[in-house]
Amino acid sequence: MKDNSRQLEFMEIDLSEEPETAAVPVPDRSTIVQSAHDTMQHRGGILSSEKRFVEEAKQWAEMEGGVCPWVPFMSYWPTYGVMNEVQRKWYMFWRKEVRQGRYPDTDLSYLFVHIYELINGIGWQNPQDGYDQLKQLWVNYRERLPQLNIYMQEWMVDYVLVHQMEVSLSEVMGLSDGYLPAEMLDMELQRILQDKASHISLNMLQRYYDYDITLSKFYRDGGKEVMEQYIPRVMALVDSYLERTRQVGLLPEWDPNDERTVERILFRKAVYDDSIYGRSVSFRYMPIGEQAHFVQMVTRIYRCTENKLRERLGFRGRLRGQTLEPELANLIERYLDKAYATEQAEAMEQPVIRIDTEKLASLQQESEYVRLALTIEDDSTFEDKDVNSTTIEINLASVPEESKEPVPFVDDTAPSEASGKSVLLQWDESAEADLDEEWLLFAKELSPQQVQTIHVLLGASPDTELMRLAEQYGTMPTLLLDEINDVAMETIGDLLIDGDRIVPDYIDVFEHVKR
Repeated sequence: MKDNSRQLEFMEIDLSEEPETAAVPVPDRSTIVQSAHDTMQHRGGILSSEKRFVEEAKQWAEMEGGVCPWVPFMSYWPTYGVMNEVQRKWYMFWRKEVRQGRYPDTDLSYLFVHIYELINGIGWQNPQDGYDQLKQLWVNYRERLPQLNIYMQEWMVDYVLVHQMEVSLSEVMGLSDGYLPAEMLDMELQRILQDKASHISLNMLQRYYDYDITLSKFYRDGGKEVMEQYIPRVMALVDSYLERTRQVGLLPEWDPNDERTVERILFRKAVYDDSIYGRSVSFRYMPIGEQAHFVQMVTRIYRCTENKLRERLGFRGRLRGQTLEPELANLIERYLDKAYATEQAEAMEQPVIRIDTEKLASLQQESEYVRLALTIEDDSTFEDKDVNSTTIEINLASVPEESKEPVPFVDDTAPSEASGKSVLLQWDESAEADLDEEWLLFAKELSPQQVQTIHVLLGASPDTELMRLAEQYGTMPTLLLDEINDVAMETIGDLLIDGDRIVPDYIDVFEHVKR
């Protein structure tokens, strides 16, 4: 076997003489640290990703690209600097398309670059414009790029907070399929219950129930749509009733000292220059979700409503657990009974008006006969006409097709909105000055026929007049009353009419209504 090993050889070095390099002095440690610090400062001023991105975005804010082919682009930290030339051309073309309301397919990294521009204040004239652009990007690409939801549901909240926008966080929650950070959800729910309880949603309340409603078979088998329709109305109804009878609505009373302050870091995981709007934003909120009484109340209201709807829909089985007090349960039952009665009335088939073509032909013949009989020609007198022997034939086959179509029915007994007379619900000046804003809004939302209905209810013989008014408008008394209740729920947050009379609690409000 061949031996490939080599014998080691050692060199002898004489250290008695110093080499020339020994004359070079070793630098002091402080000098090294200062040099590194200067280098980092230099890099921070010029090469910082966030600041450099913002400076480049300002330069290219108005740049538009021509038509060019799509080029793939994937980057964990996408900026202009990591794009090559062809990618940058596609981005400029794609961004122009988006700004014009067209949303062609593209990669997520291109999308992020445009989002980074908007959250850094570039590409919009006012915060609302920026919000609308972010929203449209999210809405138009969320299905094609599902990963976008993870980031946008947080960044949209940050955008609303940092610009102190009046946009409802419920809208952001709707876009994010029900997600909202817990403290933001508490803050939004507090705002809604203090402002307009009817704007509450099933998604918003879902976190506050003491069990998972999505596990219910009723919820999965069609009950979700029904609950989405009725739960907001029921919650608004109970809130208004409690506030009117007990001076405290659903929102629990709290001590201002119980409020908490949260500092939220802005635009996490985004290329964001925190020198523009700051690194974080602080806000105060009340931890409603930790209030045991509130959680129990909304859960019982939900359970009571679901059981009633199960009964209405013929769904077997009922939810068990702590029940709602009879007073509130009866209130919910009466409301749902009335709501279902309204739906059934609206679902009734409206009468169809049909034209009898044979009778129409007969009328046309008689009309033509009368016209000819009354016509006087210059070269003959009426006596020369043998009217009795005149035979007039009308061939319907020669009648134009448009004249054969059913004649539309026009109810000329109902007042015309074009008559120049507007029917408004108005109070005496002294009484109107004392009204709450919600009542003025209620009056503004009423249609003329709804105002007339209220006038009838305030009259001496409401039953007879209500029936006459319903016939005049070609509808039913129940529908007229339910439409007024719908307006009342949206404005004053309560039912105004019970049965066929104004609720006694509100009759004083209409004491000084002008007729």
